[in-house]
Amino acid sequence: MYQALYRKWRPQTFADVIGQQHITDTLRAQLRSGRLSHAYLFTGTRGTGKTTCAKILARAVNCEHPVNGDPCNECAACRGILDGSVLDVTEIDAASNNGVDNIRDLRDETRYTPAQVKKRVFIIDEVHMLSIGAFNALLKTLEEPPEHVLFILATTELHKVPATILSRCQRFDFRRIGAEDIARRLLDVAAGEGIELTEGAARLIARLADGAMRDALSMLDRAAAAGAVDEQTVTAALGVLGQDDGIRLAEHLKTGDLTAAIALIDDYYNAGRDLAAVYDQMLGLIRDALLVKTSKTDVSALISPAYTVKSLQKLCDGLAASTLIAWSRVIGEALDRMRSAANRRVEAELCAVRLCSLGAEQYDTLSGRVEALEEKMKHGIPVAAVPAQAAPRADDLPPPPGDEDAPPPPDDGDALLWAQEEAASEQPAPAAKPAAAQAAAWPKWTQLLEMLTGKINTGAHTNLKVSAKGLLEDGALVILCEDGITAMLAKAEPTMKVIREQAAALAGAPIKVKVREAGDEPVVQKNAAVDEIIGRAKAFDIQVKEL
Repeated sequence: MYQALYRKWRPQTFADVIGQQHITDTLRAQLRSGRLSHAYLFTGTRGTGKTTCAKILARAVNCEHPVNGDPCNECAACRGILDGSVLDVTEIDAASNNGVDNIRDLRDETRYTPAQVKKRVFIIDEVHMLSIGAFNALLKTLEEPPEHVLFILATTELHKVPATILSRCQRFDFRRIGAEDIARRLLDVAAGEGIELTEGAARLIARLADGAMRDALSMLDRAAAAGAVDEQTVTAALGVLGQDDGIRLAEHLKTGDLTAAIALIDDYYNAGRDLAAVYDQMLGLIRDALLVKTSKTDVSALISPAYTVKSLQKLCDGLAASTLIAWSRVIGEALDRMRSAANRRVEAELCAVRLCSLGAEQYDTLSGRVEALEEKMKHGIPVAAVPAQAAPRADDLPPPPGDEDAPPPPDDGDALLWAQEEAASEQPAPAAKPAAAQAAAWPKWTQLLEMLTGKINTGAHTNLKVSAKGLLEDGALVILCEDGITAMLAKAEPTMKVIREQAAALAGAPIKVKVREAGDEPVVQKNAAVDEIIGRAKAFDIQVKEL
């Protein structure tokens, strides 16, 4: 019968345990010196070796011929514990035996001396699942057990274990296993099993395992079902992003190519990949990119082995650290919504829309947005300019309403009669409203921006260059801003004063300067009564101020 790789390749001695040398060395030293505790508590994340070390310790304390603190695995005691025939070593699952009665039965068993080995060993896995009553029933026995009893408790959630239990145990914290250690172990297991495993695939599995050796072996077991295992096999079998996939999606988000980003997400969806897992991996990529972007030292040992420093540096060109942080916030919010979303695909696509069109509200601070704009300008990322619309020609204007049914002009012979009839029937028409003045691009806007360099706030200057344009309207310079932040920076009094001075120097005369946000163009409406009042006031030399 086939046995799963994580069971078949479970370490049999402390020397075989990887990534937990700080624990295995201490346990072996205690076994050699005979200074064993009566109760141990192993804590750490899943798949890091807690239960494995508990079983090795149970054999080591009962081994007839220990080797430097390790069990020999050859004597009758070791073989009996390995095949489960020795009943003095008991493994209890606290998730399903968490009541007071279960612990009372265990407490009663501690009275009896071992029948086949030196010590009775009780391994209580997932001990945090015990009820409060069960913990209380265990307290006295755990504090002063008989000399022939050894307790080994294991948990993944230390905060749920009462302090009264913690104080009675010798605690060992299991660390997450490093990706390099996991990759080397996977290559060794693959060689022993005759599996063709590439180094790139081993590193990818190690990254996905997130420090859990058991998870890594389970992934290898799943990917190896199709034969040789490379990166493409792993991504197809596990439904995750490959190195190139993650970088390619990030490049589309960086350039704001929404069509390409949505197409990639559609491919992932059709391939059966979990879109939440896709974005979760993107968070890992963003974390590595932030390290490369912000660190002034070599961070190759800190980033995921799935990416290279060179590829991340290329991705970071034109990306500010504030943009990467904004990405992580948008993705985090999307992942929260996807957990309860009725349609996760739509939520994933909406997340891509937000990432491709980051607004000012996504940045932590104003300086962060300014940093992002400066990074784009530094790397020559073009900013789309809105072309000024030319005034329509007279020939292109539509005919006035009502002229469609007008009769054709008369012949020369009837011209006089026709003119008289038209004059008699013509009624005075109301005066047409004067058209609003058309705003045209100010040709000296680029020169003004150059003259403002170093004379106004850097953030205001950057925003004006990227998110504003200059228009000439009724003899006044109108600075049309694309967003409220740019308008706010331009309206600041020190900045506005310098702009007026430099604009007047360019124009050769004082010029009125207005700041306006896109969408706030004034609607010009003429009021005949107001115009009449203003006209009479001017006739009497009364000064009128128009607002």
